[in-house]
Amino acid sequence: MEIEGKVKLIGETQTFGNNGFRKRELVVTTDEQYPQHIMIEFVQDKCDMLNSYAVGQDVKVSINLRGREWTNPQGQVKYFNSIQGWRIENVSQSQPEGMPPVPPMEAFEPADNLNEEDHDDLPF
Repeated sequence: MEIEGKVKLIGETQTFGNNGFRKRELVVTTDEQYPQHIMIEFVQDKCDMLNSYAVGQDVKVSINLRGREWTNPQGQVKYFNSIQGWRIENVSQSQPEGMPPVPPMEAFEPADNLNEEDHDDLPF
């Protein structure tokens, strides 16, 4: 799945437990009639992906929905959901730097100077 919107917040990387589990939160505000503020978690090595982004940028984030079950000490079962990001792209940067812009389709005109004999010039 993907979420598109504007970066509202980029949290600091947090480290948990003895094994060094890392998590970093990103909040993206969608652009729709009723904008939503979606919190997306980036974990472990994915945390570093957010280093090159800033608040205010338009982004597209590829996500996975995660769900888990937990039983509390009283024996009650609880369910938790999370949204985990695994890729982020700058939407305003639609093509790599250094590449010439692609002209729109209406800029191309059909060739009208072809001979009838040129239409079947395949070598087989």
